[in-house]
Amino acid sequence: MKALVSIIMGSTSDLPVMEKAAKVLNSFKIPFEINALSAHRTPEAVEKFAKNAEANGIRVIIAAAGMAAHLPGVIASMTTLPVIGVPINASLDGLDALLAIVQMPPGIPVATVGINGAENAGILAAQFIAAADSRVAQELKNYKESLKDKIEKANAELKSVAFEYKTN
Repeated sequence: MKALVSIIMGSTSDLPVMEKAAKVLNSFKIPFEINALSAHRTPEAVEKFAKNAEANGIRVIIAAAGMAAHLPGVIASMTTLPVIGVPINASLDGLDALLAIVQMPPGIPVATVGINGAENAGILAAQFIAAADSRVAQELKNYKESLKDKIEKANAELKSVAFEYKTN
């Protein structure tokens, strides 16, 4: 089994957030790898990873970073693979990381999810994979249907909530 998605984080302190992406990929049966690489502390390793990711079978990269948050953009500058940035709330409520990741220069896009939004990053990676994999596409359809079912059930349960002036 070869990884199709690579989850990269600047530090293992990001793992509690990034394991949400891993759980999503695991549930969709998409092989993935997880590594810690730092744009600032291991730049040579980041370069080697980014330049060889496609040849190694990777089809999507999820890169997390907090504070200065250069990792997703640095990786995106060295590959044509889709890169999904996950801003980590490490300081300033994560706004510094969000802005650092989302404000990429023209030609170096990074798809960016919300602060600590690793679950959505995993789903987005699955959507990229699903474009060429009908099994994953069906898994995503089933997942989206389950979201609808969950809300419909919650709405039905709200009918039993009673207030004097509630009309439904």
